[in-house]
Amino acid sequence: MNILAVIPARGGSKGVPGKNKKLLNGKPLIQYSIDAALESKYINEVVVTTDDEEIIAISKSLGANVPFVRPKHLAEDATPTLPVIQHVISYFETEGKHFDAICLLQPTSPFRPTGFLEKALETFKEKQTDSLVSVLEVPHEYNPHWTFEANENGVLQIATGEKNIIPRRQELPKAYHRDGSIYITKTNIIQQENSLYGNSLSYVVSDKKYYVNIDTQNDWLKAEQLAKTITL
Repeated sequence: MNILAVIPARGGSKGVPGKNKKLLNGKPLIQYSIDAALESKYINEVVVTTDDEEIIAISKSLGANVPFVRPKHLAEDATPTLPVIQHVISYFETEGKHFDAICLLQPTSPFRPTGFLEKALETFKEKQTDSLVSVLEVPHEYNPHWTFEANENGVLQIATGEKNIIPRRQELPKAYHRDGSIYITKTNIIQQENSLYGNSLSYVVSDKKYYVNIDTQNDWLKAEQLAKTITL
């Protein structure tokens, strides 16, 4: 399977200005994702898509491929991730290169322990699903079987649609949420179905001690503390 790692890294950021090139424990934030991708034996090529000249220079110096400058209309605050990835795929198609799957590594979730990306890629190949995401278990108090939605009459109902609530924590099925660390999707699903997920989704469970999703200054401070204590 020919797999392309895509690392999206805009130059602009309101929550943490210049975060993708900002030093985190002595390394540019983007380096954590570039290093993880380059170390993988399953990744065939590592591409950074960015609109920022400094990020381009940093990425190239670290060994990533930056074959183009991302167009401005794909580098706005509200730009979704999907068209950014589709733009990368289309570029390589014009170059005559085809990849079977895309591995999206977001710099804002920088900490991936040794072997975790390999485990995700191996699971994706084994399960043969349309996609795979890394997840964390939802705490039981937020389990969807214990959460409620208001109907049109302002009356609460169980979010899962059940009539009776599960009485004991021990009886709750496990539920998961995406942690933002790893997304892997078959290329044809991205291009033909305009989706990062498709119809079948496998998963790997992350270690919560590595979890941070950097969007605000407080998130950055948390990442700085984590970087001093974890081993990658």
